[in-house]
Amino acid sequence: MTTILIAAYAAVALLLFVVALTNLCWMLEAWRSPAGLDATGFRQLDEPQLTFSLIVPARHEEAVLERTIESLCQLDHPGFEIIVVIGHEDEATYDVARRAAARHPDQVGIVIDENWPKNKPKALNSALPYCRADIVGVFDAEDSVAPTLLRYVDASFRANDAHVVQGGVQLMNYRSNWFAVRNVMEYYFWFRSRLHFHARQRFIPLGGNTVFVRRDLLQQVGGWDPECLAEDCELGVRLSSMGARVAVAYDPALVTREETPATLKQLFRQRTRWNQGFLQVLRKGEWRKLPTLRQRLLARFTLWMPFLQAFAGLMIPVAILTAFLVKAPVGLVLLAYASLLPLAVTIVVECAGLHEFCRSYGTKARLLDYLRLVIGTPLYQAVLGAAAVRAAARELRGRRGWEKTTHIGAHRSLDDLEPGVREAVA
Repeated sequence: MTTILIAAYAAVALLLFVVALTNLCWMLEAWRSPAGLDATGFRQLDEPQLTFSLIVPARHEEAVLERTIESLCQLDHPGFEIIVVIGHEDEATYDVARRAAARHPDQVGIVIDENWPKNKPKALNSALPYCRADIVGVFDAEDSVAPTLLRYVDASFRANDAHVVQGGVQLMNYRSNWFAVRNVMEYYFWFRSRLHFHARQRFIPLGGNTVFVRRDLLQQVGGWDPECLAEDCELGVRLSSMGARVAVAYDPALVTREETPATLKQLFRQRTRWNQGFLQVLRKGEWRKLPTLRQRLLARFTLWMPFLQAFAGLMIPVAILTAFLVKAPVGLVLLAYASLLPLAVTIVVECAGLHEFCRSYGTKARLLDYLRLVIGTPLYQAVLGAAAVRAAARELRGRRGWEKTTHIGAHRSLDDLEPGVREAVA
């Protein structure tokens, strides 16, 4: 029995080490060299040649939708249309969209989603038949979009001969609550670094918005999976399996700005949905069609990663306590401590990332922000772990209802900016 326990302990410690080290390497992918970092952005701009259909699914988004539509209408590109998808029973959001369409009749159209029960992929599929342009793009109802984004995306499609272009998405309101700064850093490293690694490996789980796909390809594959809770990831896996070329770019001046979930409950439900969606994609098995063994292994590891990270986070205090309280061989204790080293380095990298994030977006991190980032790590990991457990339980029980995240527009506040920057923006 003792041998079995020691072997199990060693296996857990090794798993902690591999997961933490892999996550750290992916976080640092974009910073391998100055040239590599420069290559992660949009690299050229020329005269637009493509046209865009921009789908905005909006369900009970009357609080934020109007500013999003107005932002999209100000895009500096000669050829785009905006298609807002509204649920048939959502009168408040429909009124907002109707007023916007009246102000911009040549740019804004409305599609009514009659599906029930409703979710985001069904709304997107409802709009797809009405898309007339070369490229279909997706934005969320609370998005703040850079005016010149489409011009850069247009050029990126042609420069990379791409089927898909994934732009950057960045949560902004890092001071809203104790977990917001960790949430913001997750997005920062995901879009700034990790997605570029996946694009080079020709396997990429796409982000939820600021993703652009050639319309003929999207129609060929039948749009989005209407039952998947991670429709963005699922589409990315499916297109990767077909050999689609994906270009990824992150530029602080061109990112789509979003907000963190307003409450811990909202964060918990959001992560449950994402994790359950990853399980659905794993079970569906499109990743098995990837052409190389390396890609298939990467796909399996990526789809399991939220659960491995959650498990690792929950096991860290167990490993520490065991090292102190259980009489184990010295080598085993050292292995347990070695597994914590990548985690410690990760936290240091996140602190450096927060400094770089604030520098890029014209603000300055306070000591409290760094303390929240570091001290909040164990509790944040516990929340992610609980969400992973709940996602697995929901999937086993066949509960696949869409738990929507409420948006209040917190990322549009100027309160997070330093006074000088705030006055300049205002």
